[in-house]
Amino acid sequence: MKKGSERQTVVRRQHAVELTAEQLDELKNLVSLPDTEIDCSDTPELDNWNETVIDKFYRPVKQTITIRLDADVVSWLKNGGKGYQSRANAILRQVMKQQGQPRKAA
Repeated sequence: MKKGSERQTVVRRQHAVELTAEQLDELKNLVSLPDTEIDCSDTPELDNWNETVIDKFYRPVKQTITIRLDADVVSWLKNGGKGYQSRANAILRQVMKQQGQPRKAA
């Protein structure tokens, strides 16, 4: 099973562009440049945050577990159609947020 922090980016060679030696040198120089030396003066200021979505692409890491539920609870969840496990997760998350998350043991 993959851990949440492990991500892999696949670049298809057919779409990749070969960089010249000059371009590779420029990239190496840019990577080694400290943040304080980056000139952002020509970057426009972002002042319209109306359509901003927090964590738009965030997907929490799922963990497979076994849980025993009463038959009527499972029936009620499944009555909503496909996605009953996601609904159960959403219900549990809502209760968790209402009660506050307990601190993890050190």
